[in-house]
Amino acid sequence: MSENEAEPVFCIFSFNRGQFLDNCVRSVTECIPGARIIVFDDDSDDSETLRVLEQIREQHEVVQPEAQGDHKHGGLYWNMQYAFDSLNDNALVCFLQDDCQVVRPVLREEFQQFYRILKDRPDLGFIHPCFIRGIDQRKYPVRDASSKDEVTYFRENWGQSAGVHYSDLFLTLPGRLRANNWRFFTSEPENDQQARDAFGPMAYLRAPFAMWLPEVGAFRGKRKTWALKLAECRKQCGFYPFQIWSDERAHRFIKRPDDGEPPIAEEHLECIGKTPAKPWTYNPLSGLRLLKQLNGLETALRKLV
Repeated sequence: MSENEAEPVFCIFSFNRGQFLDNCVRSVTECIPGARIIVFDDDSDDSETLRVLEQIREQHEVVQPEAQGDHKHGGLYWNMQYAFDSLNDNALVCFLQDDCQVVRPVLREEFQQFYRILKDRPDLGFIHPCFIRGIDQRKYPVRDASSKDEVTYFRENWGQSAGVHYSDLFLTLPGRLRANNWRFFTSEPENDQQARDAFGPMAYLRAPFAMWLPEVGAFRGKRKTWALKLAECRKQCGFYPFQIWSDERAHRFIKRPDDGEPPIAEEHLECIGKTPAKPWTYNPLSGLRLLKQLNGLETALRKLV
């Protein structure tokens, strides 16, 4: 393994959320100095996002591929494919999105460990770099299933549509995916099924370093329904970045005793300033059954008009 191969390439996917994108990029540069960052922007037209992209271009790469393909998911999976096609087979790659953040310093030795784990286990397609969401723990309890090393663990399969074999946020080696004819489908469940057919379970980090921000408002799509707007108000959706840990706290976290308990985000992370109510949610309509039904009804009616 050469030193360059273990140096991570961070691909960050962006669309019309300048404040979030700026926070994500800054978190990578602060926690992993010198990391190569490539922002794949899905033709943002928001003035704040365009300003942030210009600032990012001064130090990092920004790619704005021509919009095409299935944009049900805002072009995310087409851009992920575009990024994947441009990457070296042996590069250690981390895919993130603008609504997530790196939360702690990550040592070079850790990335070397991640690289060796992927290299040594040909049945492993992905490593998940994030904490466990508390709301997921309620629905699909995560138990620290057996693993082959002290760095990762596997998640039990409770029949969930995604998260056992694949997540949109991951570490991987592009050559591993290409050897299995990988192509990104346009949903997480489809990609999870593809990963299940090609690889074993996705590995989770015992000491994760990234996380989705909580209570982020919906942003894709031209018009929000009345129900969705009310849900965002009820959840107090907004911008809640995480405090970045000190080197000392990160070291204690990495070296903590292995008690078999998965790292739950709400138990380890704090937001800067106001912190949303726990457990955090990641879809404004989560837990609001009536508003979710009204949102579906209004969406269906709009299609008929």
